[in-house]
Amino acid sequence: MKKLLNTLYITSEDSYLSLDGENIVVLDKDREVGRVPLHNLEGVVSFGYRGTSPALMGACAERNISLCYLTPNGRFMARIAGRIKGNVLLRKRQYDMSMDKMESLGVAKNCILGKVHNARWVLERATRDHGMQIDAERVKKASAMLKDSLKAIQDSISKEQLRGYEGEAASIYFSVFDELILQQKKDFTFQVRNKRPPLDKVNAMLSFAYTLVTNSVISALETVGVDPYVGVLHTERPGRASLALDLVEELRPVLADRFVLSLINKKIVNGKDFVTKENNAVLMKDEARKRILTEWQNKKRETLTHPFLKEKVEWGMVPYVQAMLLSRYLRGDLDAYPPFLWK
Repeated sequence: MKKLLNTLYITSEDSYLSLDGENIVVLDKDREVGRVPLHNLEGVVSFGYRGTSPALMGACAERNISLCYLTPNGRFMARIAGRIKGNVLLRKRQYDMSMDKMESLGVAKNCILGKVHNARWVLERATRDHGMQIDAERVKKASAMLKDSLKAIQDSISKEQLRGYEGEAASIYFSVFDELILQQKKDFTFQVRNKRPPLDKVNAMLSFAYTLVTNSVISALETVGVDPYVGVLHTERPGRASLALDLVEELRPVLADRFVLSLINKKIVNGKDFVTKENNAVLMKDEARKRILTEWQNKKRETLTHPFLKEKVEWGMVPYVQAMLLSRYLRGDLDAYPPFLWK
């Protein structure tokens, strides 16, 4: 399994990245502000517009270090990777699976079953741990509805039907998401999920966290030799990592949503960390983004027992484990793709 290495996050909008020997050099208005050896990196994520030198791009591609470019608000723009090194037989099997309506539906079902199961247990944990601080009856009712939707998802006979059930479950889950915000209620409220652009502070952080998880899943799929752009539920279009978006679904509630809630409830972020633009888009300030990324790196180092492997892994390794399990299914080592089912 791939060793969990470091991701270098460049949060300044004015930074330019260049190569000096075996080091990435970070320049801010031609002044060197950082230097990191290439050998202990698995990826570079830049939140700026100034770019990267061609020499550094080549060095990263040669070493299979991914370069990902996001807007300062965290919206994905582009990703650069080296030569495709995946097993051609594995990818041919993947393409065959994606073209088989029933088989691809089975994998898609498991991804959405994982998402709804995990969303339900986020709510169950909240009622167990904070029952006196929230409207426990309302949250329990939503949890029961999610439990009922699991059977409907399992019985889906088409991807269109599956998408409908997934949308209904997401609506139920987010209808009580505000109950899970226990602190700073004056500054952080949630009514509905919105994006492109996010219109409140919670949605701004959710979108940012989803981007971080998606980047990890893309890297994980490439690592095991699976094509991230050929999905089973998300429609395929140029530049869209559809399979990564499929696998992200089951990780959203437990890895991204709980992370955002912890940032608010532990008061790691506050209302002053955001600005509202003329179009009502809510953006994170640079210092808040740095703070969140530090917490994200800490979160990835926390451990859990993987529900399928029954082994201790770091949270940061979960996307790699799921990618590995998917590749094992494609190779015929597993009867089905086992989604990540958290409790």
